[in-house]
Amino acid sequence: MAQSEVKYLGRLPGAGDTLAVKNLRQTVTIHATPHAVYTTIVDAKEHAKFSGAAAHIVARPGGRFAYYDRSLVGFVLHLENDRRIVLAWRSTGWPEGHYSIADFVLSKVAGGTRLEFSQFGIPAADFSDISEGWRQYYWAPLKMYLE
Repeated sequence: MAQSEVKYLGRLPGAGDTLAVKNLRQTVTIHATPHAVYTTIVDAKEHAKFSGAAAHIVARPGGRFAYYDRSLVGFVLHLENDRRIVLAWRSTGWPEGHYSIADFVLSKVAGGTRLEFSQFGIPAADFSDISEGWRQYYWAPLKMYLE
């Protein structure tokens, strides 16, 4: 699994203060079709099965989602069936109004799907936990569920 990070300062909506943020990139290969990976992420019942936690999503641009018993919330920005998912994503502990952008790009590779994940605008203080959280609470159970 590859990972990189970039630092920058983001401006809090409606505030004069800035928030130090980082960007995350991770790549994982899953031995399942792009359709299976896509469906498991955007279908609430499938998401709940792989994650073991309550999930809700209205899978269309502008639709809201709540994953992991509402600890992660946001809305759908863009969907391309079996290819790409873009979410405005926030942890409930983040400053009010601050969202990161989570971008899942799926491509068919020999034996499965390469998932290239980018998340832009993670509060710097939460970066390490978020980075490890994707590995522990998303990629590992997603692979276990689909492989």
